[in-house]
Amino acid sequence: MPIDVRTRVDGDAAPTDPSWFFEAGLPAALECTRQLRARSLGRLRLKPLALCCGGLAWTLEQENDVRIRAGVSPGALRWELDPDALDALVSDQTTPIGLYASGALGLATSELPSLLDWWLVLRSALDKQPIYTPGAVTFVDRDGKPLDLHRTFLPSDDLTEMRHFLGEAGFLHIAGLFTADEMAQISVEMDRNQPSYSDGDKQSWCVTTADRQRRLVRMQHFDTRSPPTAALLADERLAWLATLSGDGHQQAAESNNRIEALIKPLGVVEGISDVPWHKDCSLGRCSYECSSLTVGISVTGADQASGQLRVVAGSHRALLWPARLVPGHHDLPEIDLPTDAGDITLHASCTLHMAEPPLERERRVLYTSLRLPDRAPEAAAAARNRLRAVRERAPLTVSQPPSRVTLPRIRRA
Repeated sequence: MPIDVRTRVDGDAAPTDPSWFFEAGLPAALECTRQLRARSLGRLRLKPLALCCGGLAWTLEQENDVRIRAGVSPGALRWELDPDALDALVSDQTTPIGLYASGALGLATSELPSLLDWWLVLRSALDKQPIYTPGAVTFVDRDGKPLDLHRTFLPSDDLTEMRHFLGEAGFLHIAGLFTADEMAQISVEMDRNQPSYSDGDKQSWCVTTADRQRRLVRMQHFDTRSPPTAALLADERLAWLATLSGDGHQQAAESNNRIEALIKPLGVVEGISDVPWHKDCSLGRCSYECSSLTVGISVTGADQASGQLRVVAGSHRALLWPARLVPGHHDLPEIDLPTDAGDITLHASCTLHMAEPPLERERRVLYTSLRLPDRAPEAAAAARNRLRAVRERAPLTVSQPPSRVTLPRIRRA
């Protein structure tokens, strides 16, 4: 199962004309994708949404299916969008979460659940992807038997088995890729380099803990300050990880933030340390960039007491809200990923994941990304056609970048 599910490239579409979109483009897309949302509309409980843009308005309503009416229907939630924001939403450059994070949402946080439900309808219609319904994603091994989602791999295990697991589950845990001694040296490097970062330097993040201390939690571009970390990036073991997907993943360019060192302290009361459930594409651009792979290198190891990583298996193959989990919203397994020093975790950028706040001891980890190679417009068009053909054959069982923001704590009414 491929991890590369990109269907768009930048610059391959004209800006969205609001009148054309609501009066022709979206109605046509909705008409030909009825079956992709038929089983999910009752679960979404869509409330009328009036989108106002450029002095005009259209209301999306749920009847037997989805209907678009000109103007603002009585009782509809009114959402004002400028033409650029509408174009970004339609073209998958942003999501309601992305607009919230940038301060451009224009509605109260309490309205996000309604917007996210309508966002599912929009993406399903435009991308010809089924909205997730319980039971739609299953997990099987290469022999067709149930997949053990709690499996931990060793570096010596079969590459084909790892590739299959990654495609099915959207994550991997590989034990002992690096040694405890190597990680102890990295931990020393983290201590040594902390004084070279300062609060507000745009290369680090700080938080306030319960004892009112400011603590450094994220050191970006860490390879430029730590020779052992730079050597780790050049190590053949890390290069080997890029081959796991079979999709040509590669390390980020040297000009980018290639690797970060994170410290997860106890008792954070202010600032960004542990982000709630989210996909790395929750701000937008999934169809342009997914799936990149995020590699976590456990410097100290982690468990329930020290802020371990958790993932929602198969969420990279499901059109769900891109951030936050709601009870009853899905039936996919939530998997704990406890690690020892030297283990790595790897997850796709559209796999839902979160890190628990440490309870008894702090956690240290390095994070780096593996990106997909650039894609030409003709290759993206071929991918669109290929994925659509697959979805038409099996519309309810098919599949579907990293920013860090404070996500709103929202719940379905």
